[in-house]
Amino acid sequence: MSQTGANRIVSFLPAATEMIYALGLGDRLIGVTHECDYPPEAQHKPVVVRTVLPNGLTQREIDDAVSARLKQGQSLYEADAEALMRIGPDLIITQDLCSVCAPAGHEISQLLKLLPAKPEILWLAPKNLDGIFDNLREIANVTGRTVKAESLIAGLRRKLEHISKSVAADGTRPRVFCMEWLDPVYCSGHWVPEMVEWAGGIDALARAGSESVRIAWRDVLEYAPELIVVAPCGFDLERAAQAAEELLPAFPGWRDVPAVRSSRVFAVDANSYFARPGPRVVDGTRLLAHLIHPGAVTWAGPPAYRRVAC
Repeated sequence: MSQTGANRIVSFLPAATEMIYALGLGDRLIGVTHECDYPPEAQHKPVVVRTVLPNGLTQREIDDAVSARLKQGQSLYEADAEALMRIGPDLIITQDLCSVCAPAGHEISQLLKLLPAKPEILWLAPKNLDGIFDNLREIANVTGRTVKAESLIAGLRRKLEHISKSVAADGTRPRVFCMEWLDPVYCSGHWVPEMVEWAGGIDALARAGSESVRIAWRDVLEYAPELIVVAPCGFDLERAAQAAEELLPAFPGWRDVPAVRSSRVFAVDANSYFARPGPRVVDGTRLLAHLIHPGAVTWAGPPAYRRVAC
């Protein structure tokens, strides 16, 4: 590698792609996944990783297909080995957190056997907001962007502190349920519960720092959330809103939930602001704060939420 670090970077993770651009390294990025759509410039990079799941599946079909492939030890992703050999990366950034989100250890090991020159592999496994910031530092350390990373992190932390101070004046912490999947129902996990805390709410059904899991709908009814945030992993706003309006009204006792009675059920752009452990989770925290405490925090970003008509 050069004195400034890796020069030919391949990202197997949309969040890593966002971090690469945030660090001013877009010119060094030579390969991405089919899901790397932000910033828009990333969409013009060569795609070297694609999902094997077909388009158009329902939430239940996606869950069934993912579960079946993982039980059989099969990957959800397919890397283009020929393209990778042709472009010759010196750094591949991937993750070791969720086999549903990007190629994991086994796929990477098989791929390395095919490449004539072995690139450095940077594994990202964030479980909370600090972990996301540490990932930014890790990428910066191998690319010569440490000063830029610290400046970015300081700015992100200032934004979180500002959000926290803004919502504190309201004096309440409503019961929030972030629904990471609808059919079957999943609670949120990893960094999302922490986002809710910073935003002035509490999600007692969430699993902070751990994987999201299936939960019984009766547990949600007993919890009686005052605000429901529909944030299916990997779904943009349109898909999330469509799934919510199609599925949620049929849930037993749906109209008795406090959040439903007060029309505080919102679909959000999970793909941009919640599911990806990158810099925009801080924007997602502000979005949550606006939904939880609309009088204290405004949202001036792109359309990212919609009240669910149910």
